[in-house]
Amino acid sequence: PAILTIAELMLMPMGIAIGYSFMTPSPYGGVERPFTADAYAKVLFQPDLDGTLGFDPTVLIVLARSALQAALATVLCIALALPLAWWMATRSPRLRRVLVLLVTVPFWTNLLVRTYCWVLILRDNGLANRVLAALHLTAAPVPFLYNDGAVLLGLVYANLPFAVLPIYAALERTDPRLVEAAYDLYAGRWTIARRLVWPLARPGMAAAVLLVFVPALGSFLAPDILGGGKRLMIGTLIQQQFTSGRDWAFGSALSTLLMAASLLAVALAARRRGRLVA
Repeated sequence: PAILTIAELMLMPMGIAIGYSFMTPSPYGGVERPFTADAYAKVLFQPDLDGTLGFDPTVLIVLARSALQAALATVLCIALALPLAWWMATRSPRLRRVLVLLVTVPFWTNLLVRTYCWVLILRDNGLANRVLAALHLTAAPVPFLYNDGAVLLGLVYANLPFAVLPIYAALERTDPRLVEAAYDLYAGRWTIARRLVWPLARPGMAAAVLLVFVPALGSFLAPDILGGGKRLMIGTLIQQQFTSGRDWAFGSALSTLLMAASLLAVALAARRRGRLVA
């Protein structure tokens, strides 16, 4: 049953996307024959006015911007999740359960709704600007929305629980007597954090990096809603190809390349983890 579930829910959609990427886009959406690799050529080349293919770095720029935003979001999520997870792991068992519940509360609400809530907070007449105006800190509304900072905030907010939970799971099994022994040996807080907490949290951090970076790389809600579509990212570009662009083949090719990059990152992380264990 597990193999059938994986085949139906993962391998079949991946196979369909790969198959579509090698077909010709239909004028009204969808794909049709003949089979071709033109969709992959569009990643690097675009036809000029005379029909010849010329190098176009647009997609590469979008990919680089997406990777940079995903990497920044991952770093910020880890920086926020590590101290929070350690604090949670050092509480009483009863309080731990409550804190884990609070971390998972955002999952109870649709991500689209939560992202729109940030629009209400960050817009010119939103809560953030109203507070700043009430405190007489600004004379005009601060443009919090529709920029890279807003996109990064949305990515961190959406993916932070995915960083907290695996790190907490790794630290939860820590014997508190280890910390007591470290203090008895005259270790300071920074020494304990560097020599004790960091090594114990590394397996959870490796999982957190993958759980944050991969979804952030392909995200399209935060760039579209909080970024206003001004800073195109790969997830938004793929979404446009299947909707307004009606180029399912190109969208499938981009999805396939993104999927291949994600699988490569997972494989490299698994190999590195195996080396660390060995």
